[in-house]
Amino acid sequence: MSIPILEACKKRKRRPKLFGFHTFADPGCPINPTSHFCDNIRIFLRECAELEDYNVDGMPTWCTLLVNENRGFVVPVYTIEESVKYAAKPFCDHCRCTGWSNHFVSKRRYHIIIPIDDEWNKPLDDGVFDLQTHLLHGMIHCNGFGHLLCINGIEGGSRYLCGREIMDLWDRICTILRTRKITVEDSSKKRFMDLRLLHGVAYGHPWFGRWGYRFCHGSFGVKGPNYERAIEILSSLELDQIIEDFGCTDRCMKIRQIFRFYRDLSETQLITLKDILRIMLTLKSRAPVQKKMNIVPDLPASSTLKPSTRRSLQNRPPLKDKTMKFKKFSTLITNMDSRWPARRLEYAADVIVNALREKRASECTHDGMTRQEVRDAARMHIGDTGLLDYVLKSMNNVIVGNHVVCRAVNPATRVLEYTLKELGKGTLVSELESEMLPKPFPEQSIVPGADVYNDVIYLYRNVLLNYPDSELVELATRAVLDSKHFVKEWPFSDEDDQLLRFVCHMMPSLSELEIFTRELPPGEFIVVPPYATVGELKETVERTLRDTYCIMEQVVVTEIEDMEGMTDEEVLFGTIESGSEVWMRGTGMDLETELKYEGGSDNWRVSCECGALDDDGERMVACDICEVWQHTVCSGIDDSETVPPLFVCPKCCALLVPARSESSDCGRMQLAPVHQLGMELLY
Repeated sequence: MSIPILEACKKRKRRPKLFGFHTFADPGCPINPTSHFCDNIRIFLRECAELEDYNVDGMPTWCTLLVNENRGFVVPVYTIEESVKYAAKPFCDHCRCTGWSNHFVSKRRYHIIIPIDDEWNKPLDDGVFDLQTHLLHGMIHCNGFGHLLCINGIEGGSRYLCGREIMDLWDRICTILRTRKITVEDSSKKRFMDLRLLHGVAYGHPWFGRWGYRFCHGSFGVKGPNYERAIEILSSLELDQIIEDFGCTDRCMKIRQIFRFYRDLSETQLITLKDILRIMLTLKSRAPVQKKMNIVPDLPASSTLKPSTRRSLQNRPPLKDKTMKFKKFSTLITNMDSRWPARRLEYAADVIVNALREKRASECTHDGMTRQEVRDAARMHIGDTGLLDYVLKSMNNVIVGNHVVCRAVNPATRVLEYTLKELGKGTLVSELESEMLPKPFPEQSIVPGADVYNDVIYLYRNVLLNYPDSELVELATRAVLDSKHFVKEWPFSDEDDQLLRFVCHMMPSLSELEIFTRELPPGEFIVVPPYATVGELKETVERTLRDTYCIMEQVVVTEIEDMEGMTDEEVLFGTIESGSEVWMRGTGMDLETELKYEGGSDNWRVSCECGALDDDGERMVACDICEVWQHTVCSGIDDSETVPPLFVCPKCCALLVPARSESSDCGRMQLAPVHQLGMELLY
């Protein structure tokens, strides 16, 4: 339940600070910090938050109360400071999969969390970082680089806040704190449609693009130019050409009817697929359709990072009247628009069931496993975390073999758990299972305009996913779906005030330089008074680096490039222009610490046939000879297969057995994957 204003005030020892939800973090409201993120977050916690009288896993926790100005409820925004030295996972998987493996490990992470509505008037529990039910969960390293981990609006279970309101708040907070870059892994869906594909075609960017998030990092060798070209190809498909290409299929008539209906509806001419999807996405799915309307290029009101099915709160039956309905997983997947084939989905379901069986057998208990526990156990056999997340999302009252997988919240821990039950011999799976599935769309059931989203789904499934005899469209669709990592950058700028701002790059000494195995990370934003001296700049840089990075705790700045002839007492003003990049050298870096790079201490190397040169979060295998990592799929190992105990890559295989390299099955070789064969078509 939501927290009324009176209750929110009573539960505090002193009168809490209350801020307006829709104006909080606007420029100057309530603070206007001018330094870098490391200092700004401290000002934010001091001025805008109240320290709670409890810790979360031993970490200090602050709460900011935001009042919805229109409806009067109070939203708690928690900030948790995590010390990396005492963290269970000191390295950042999100940085590794985003291409930031070379960033130095920062000392602190700040988690900004809005829990699900029902948890608003309760203290946070331990393990809060693992929950996927939060309305908002963002994590920012103390150097200003961070990740948006979770956002759930109305479709994600909130009764009060839509996704757009939450994203607006998150964006304002990041802006006022002067974050540098924030990434998001976009796996959001709506009615089983990937929004990064749907909105990419309609608007040229994902749903998060409304707030400035752009392509960051693709999987399977997809680069920025590939992504942009793929979006251009799909967006510019002409409607008349689509009708002609579908002319010999049984879907042509229905597509023609949908195109005609929305062309008659619009006052502007609809020529391309982008044009028609835009007007369709502006219509409300339950609103009566009116003829002749102008296209307003806007986005749906809510989105979630994790897949969820839209269900009307008004039409949701009471919990006590809800009958238990089981469905076969093999039947369920026939109605799921998945980029994975059915056999891989079924294999993943079998792995999950086996993990639950082993848990029950080893502990002789019927207790369940949390989502993270199931995921970790399944990853021993399946490396594709996207596949696991996709299957786990659908595992609720599902029959797999002779077992039923159930999902429910543990009343003691308030954590979602999966349990396994034996399927009784007398249990029948009837037509009831189809009531819980999305309805198929036979030709005769679709009436254009009756349900706009049904029309959108029909075009999504048939035009984007099943375009007839077009390798180019297929490659473009795959490139967009393989692009899940997006980033927003707040670029460095020299503001019109009296302060001096620099981007300072710390270069190791010549003796230390050869020890660094990766590209040096980005420089630090430094702010000093207008008449600061050279010595004060050095001290500010030292203090900032020591406070930010584990490797820099004892760093000493010895020289500044182009200022070697200046003494520490000389003033910077007039010598170097504010807004410039400054290169420095120093000593004292802790090169022996394990907490050096966010990507971990292993000096692994990626070089895959698809063109990938870095970890992209997909399943990989290392050659036992050259120790170079590559995708299992690109190496001929399906995700349903276990990695062989001995793996030799094609290059090493050719060196070992040059005469038989063409016929040998060494290294489980196959032809280059479609990702590689078609990339040149997307330039």
